[in-house]
Amino acid sequence: MDSLTPTAAGKTEALAARYGRDAIPPAGPWNETIAGMLGHRSVRAYRPDPVPEGTLETLVAAASSAATSSNLQTWSVVAVRDPATLAALAEVASGQKHIRQCPLFLVWVADLSRNARLGEAEGVTLEGLPYFESFLVAAVDAALAAQNAVVAAESLGLSTVYIGALRNDVERVAGLLGLPPGAVGVFGLCVGYAANPGEVKPRLPQATVLHHERYGTDAEAAQRAAYDDLLRDFSARNEMGPETWTRRVINRIGTLKAMAGRDRLAAAMRALGFPLR
Repeated sequence: MDSLTPTAAGKTEALAARYGRDAIPPAGPWNETIAGMLGHRSVRAYRPDPVPEGTLETLVAAASSAATSSNLQTWSVVAVRDPATLAALAEVASGQKHIRQCPLFLVWVADLSRNARLGEAEGVTLEGLPYFESFLVAAVDAALAAQNAVVAAESLGLSTVYIGALRNDVERVAGLLGLPPGAVGVFGLCVGYAANPGEVKPRLPQATVLHHERYGTDAEAAQRAAYDDLLRDFSARNEMGPETWTRRVINRIGTLKAMAGRDRLAAAMRALGFPLR
């Protein structure tokens, strides 16, 4: 009898896809939920098929079930299907065609405006609202909610990709969506059926990101070199050019030009009602 049960074999393959065969972490618990999460991949080509009726509400129910700091619930989400709005959002995001392609596009909002309205209605000055901490709480809340929605979507056979490039012009996004002061779209999310799912992209090995008791970097250079090799092979297989992780990091944050307008984000946030004290 094979020493690998079907579950164990599936686990090994999933971990190998995520980390490469030379960096599979030690054995641990496993189930279908974890298997689904390890199978995540960003999808940038969608079929025109609409998502089933009620899917949006199901995803939002999953999002609402995420943790939220002090139950403040400082996030909102705007579902966008209008072709003209999608085209404008794609333009903000440097022309990413999958924004126009997907049947459902969600803009996740760090939203302090609702709590500000609460304070006004109750005649209370919320002294902590203008501080950077409050924005950070809202951004984290939005991210946690969105990731719950992603896990739910993928469990339903849908695919997704996050669109951080909406931050190229948060003021235009706010105008397109009618966001009130104190609300900002922190990222978008395409949802739909994949035209080409692609393969799982390898990540940095656990030895690089997992630290025990104290942060350590002694083996980081060697681990990065090995990961560069792994990602170079992945990129070549997927016709992405000979890109390594090292080159990706340098290209993405090595120049202000590469930030595509996001170097002005703090000023734009203040214009949208976030003092960031």
